[in-house]
Amino acid sequence: MTPPRNETAPVIRLRVPTEEDAYAWHEVFNDPEVMEFHGGKAAELSFYEELTARQRKHDAELGFCFWTVLDEDDQVLGFVGAQPWPHETGPVGEIEIGWRLARAAWGRGIATTAARMTLERVRAAGVSNVVAMVNARNERSIAVIQRLGMELAERFTTSGGLEGHRYTLVL
Repeated sequence: MTPPRNETAPVIRLRVPTEEDAYAWHEVFNDPEVMEFHGGKAAELSFYEELTARQRKHDAELGFCFWTVLDEDDQVLGFVGAQPWPHETGPVGEIEIGWRLARAAWGRGIATTAARMTLERVRAAGVSNVVAMVNARNERSIAVIQRLGMELAERFTTSGGLEGHRYTLVL
């Protein structure tokens, strides 16, 4: 998928994650700032191996997944996409839109551009609405959510005492 060309949209490409992307994601996410709202550090490599494999399955079965984001030089910047909510609590049965990008990719419109591409793809796959779950302090992700036109549906506190927000968007 290639985003529409205009003066403000960054040049990016989304691809179904490869086995090699597990290594790239592990490296890109090995940054405390990137992982601030995700446990503070990158997960073990095996987590990303399982995650990329699950995303390949989602793409094959559903037509969407968390895609690897590549810049114009084909450098891995992280992931953006959608998947069925993967946890036993929270918005079970919903389709979650999400993103995680390398620090160097922040502030360039990449998350918003790729998220809009994701919305087009999930809409084409017949999905009628998506959710985004975000830490209430994650101002960068909330800004992307707002640019997508998502609406705050719920404020909650996790069992660990963290404040979160659930946003929704009808497609």
